[in-house]
Amino acid sequence: MDAEQLARWRLILGASSQETLGSMGPGCSLSTQQMEMDAALAEIYGGDDDSELSKEDWERDKKIGHGPSKGRAAPKVARWLDQIRNFFPTDVVTLIQHDAIERRGMKELLFEPEVLSKVEPSVDLASTVLQLKNLVPDKAKAAARELVSKVVDDIRKRLEQRFVQAVRGALNRNRHSPFRSLPNLDWTRTIRQNIKNYNPSIKTIIPEQMSFFSRQQRQNDWNIIIAMDQSGSMHSSLIFGGIMGAILASMPAVETHVVAFNHVEVVDLTEHCHDPVDLLFGVQLSGAEDYWMATSYCERFMHTPDKTLYIVLGDLYDTSPNENRFVRKMEALLEGGLKAVGLLAISDQGQPSFNENLANKLAKLGMPCFACTPNHLPDMLEAVLRGNDLKKFAETAAQKD
Repeated sequence: MDAEQLARWRLILGASSQETLGSMGPGCSLSTQQMEMDAALAEIYGGDDDSELSKEDWERDKKIGHGPSKGRAAPKVARWLDQIRNFFPTDVVTLIQHDAIERRGMKELLFEPEVLSKVEPSVDLASTVLQLKNLVPDKAKAAARELVSKVVDDIRKRLEQRFVQAVRGALNRNRHSPFRSLPNLDWTRTIRQNIKNYNPSIKTIIPEQMSFFSRQQRQNDWNIIIAMDQSGSMHSSLIFGGIMGAILASMPAVETHVVAFNHVEVVDLTEHCHDPVDLLFGVQLSGAEDYWMATSYCERFMHTPDKTLYIVLGDLYDTSPNENRFVRKMEALLEGGLKAVGLLAISDQGQPSFNENLANKLAKLGMPCFACTPNHLPDMLEAVLRGNDLKKFAETAAQKD
């Protein structure tokens, strides 16, 4: 093993491996930059003795208003954030920040404006800020909102055009137009109309007339209702749900309603859809959840059931006195023509956490419940609007993830 390989293993294994690795091959020594990198990693992954900010320091700093120790810790964290951003690519920085929160209890330190301005925005960090937003001191509120805004803007840019294409494509496929554009060509109808002109010698169809789909936009063809479970386990999913609601609310072809619920109340957030950051800060992440109560509230928006999609964004851990009344409610609504899906906890990794028993009951009624990564959300919406088999879509999405 050469010196470079030994140095890499030393960085991976930490200071405790120095003696063992030093006795191998040409010895193990770190460059000045590698020593700085090692110190930055030790803050999170090293033992208490190796870390300048020990576990006791972190725990002491977590106590709100605990005198000068917190003031000393914030600059240390800010310097540490600068270090890891200099040493590692963005995706690695995001992972290290997440581990810092989970392993070292950094949550309250994120409420220091100096620290918030230096962290790498990510869904995990935005979720943490939203969870603890009621504890954010006035001096850090603007920085906290800016962090969430950066995450929301990034995700919206990634998904918005795909949502627009999905909705417009699905709602206009049955209308035709003289406007000739290759993306608008109705291949099926064109082939059917010209099959009589098939030329066997060249083995192709010679079209005499061609049909094109219309791209005119109609008003409120569909009604989409997003009901978001506010329990703490859903914090990442709510970010994607809020962004999805904001994108759909901006489209005239869709009537959109967004509500958030727990076991006590249902809050209509539709008026905040123009600003998804406002919408997310309006959600109170806590408590149990009553799906029957939320669905009963949303019935007021279901004025055209056969053109209504009800999206329940939740983990389906219904803590109401009787979960079967929610099942009976959904059975009646689905029989009336409502389209519904259960979107289980969504993350970029697509790892579901949910009440499998209730999910199976709903699926048997015709309300598929599945987890999918955010990139599949536009495809899911298009499948619903086209009238595709959602059970097959759910199975395909699960296989892709």
